[in-house]
Amino acid sequence: MFGRSGKIKDSLTRTRQSFFGRVAGLFGANEVTEELWEELEELLIQADVGVNTTVELVERLRARVGKERVRDARAVEGMLKEELIVILDSKPSLRINEPRLLTVVLVVGVNGSGKTTSIAKLARYYQEQGRKVVLGAADTFRAAAIDQLKIWGQRAGCDVIAHQPGADAGAVVYDAIRAARSRGADMLIVDTAGRLHTKYNLMQELKKVRGVAAKQVHDAPHETLLVLDATTGQNALAQARHFKNDVEITGIFLAKLDGTAKGGVVFAIAKELGLPIRFVGTGEGLEDVAEFDAQVFVEGLFGE
Repeated sequence: MFGRSGKIKDSLTRTRQSFFGRVAGLFGANEVTEELWEELEELLIQADVGVNTTVELVERLRARVGKERVRDARAVEGMLKEELIVILDSKPSLRINEPRLLTVVLVVGVNGSGKTTSIAKLARYYQEQGRKVVLGAADTFRAAAIDQLKIWGQRAGCDVIAHQPGADAGAVVYDAIRAARSRGADMLIVDTAGRLHTKYNLMQELKKVRGVAAKQVHDAPHETLLVLDATTGQNALAQARHFKNDVEITGIFLAKLDGTAKGGVVFAIAKELGLPIRFVGTGEGLEDVAEFDAQVFVEGLFGE
């Protein structure tokens, strides 16, 4: 991680003060009782961890407590944190950070998820590390999407390659790659169409965009990030499932984490879909983004 761990903890204030604060409170008792397990399961489900993930997590924790003959509830809290970190931490390394002449990142997600803002945050984040970033406006179905990306690109201080509304998205990506190379950029972040994930044509278009990128740049796209709105909870999980089935998603950018009391959806996404959380949006400003860190996230949930 590149030093913004404090942002993750701060963004979890609402989650920490609600469900996970109550989870931490459970372990103030002296003994491990059946009531503790029931309350823990109930709170995790309410926090949007998801029924399947919660049941499996609690069963694994109970088995471990029994095997190690743990009686102190405070010790169980530490074990819970360890199990939560395991759920989040089994992921391949972030390919964006690997050195290459041009890194191509596709960003997908439904309209309203915070996609355009998240792209601008990524651009600023990597510019601060010395990368030269170009943005590609391949969400050509909405004139507003192109205009929004231009505005955010200007705020982030990077060029935006765009065609007219209704243009071929693959052509935009082709031109954006050429422009990035001619301008000496080493990163291209491409905005893609954000219509409803159930639309067949959208998925076909995303596959076409991937194909264009692959032909022009070796092994591209190097990451395909799905932006999810953390405040939508289990609906975000459903969106992720649809996209994963049709597009080769490599990770999640979880936007608006600071706006939800139910940050547990992170665990459901990681466990049920096997998708790593790559970045989190920690506020409304351009600087409010952090690479995801499982340990920082879990400790932040419990207020440490």
